[in-house]
Amino acid sequence: MSLPHAIPRPLVRLNQWTILLSVIVTWATGLAWILVIPLVANLLGVLCNFNPIIRFGKLFLKKAPASYIPEDAQQQKFNSSIASICLAAGFVGFFFNWYVVGYVFTTMVAIASSVAIAGFCIGCFLHFQLKQWQYRRSLKKAL
Repeated sequence: MSLPHAIPRPLVRLNQWTILLSVIVTWATGLAWILVIPLVANLLGVLCNFNPIIRFGKLFLKKAPASYIPEDAQQQKFNSSIASICLAAGFVGFFFNWYVVGYVFTTMVAIASSVAIAGFCIGCFLHFQLKQWQYRRSLKKAL
């Protein structure tokens, strides 16, 4: 299955809201299994290029997907990787009653998703810095 070049921004926001709300509901209810919903969706997106949350959200787009502001699919895959790690660590922490671990990792992913909803993508910034570092490293090897 080929990866699309861009994902419409409303679908990316839907995924971010799903992550944020699942963390909030987990904190409010103590039901850690709720974290499995965005965790599985984002892992499927990373591993199989199929995020069911985004696929479901496509059904509700009012315009053609290309008419929305595009988000880079590779960038979103990187962001989903980070979110998956944090969600998995948070779930494991809560599952084993390691509440500090659970709250630390779910707080990190909640902050990242809420800041992204507000307009600044922490994962995008990290991805850019990683690419810059790789580029600078490749220049040094070439010399």
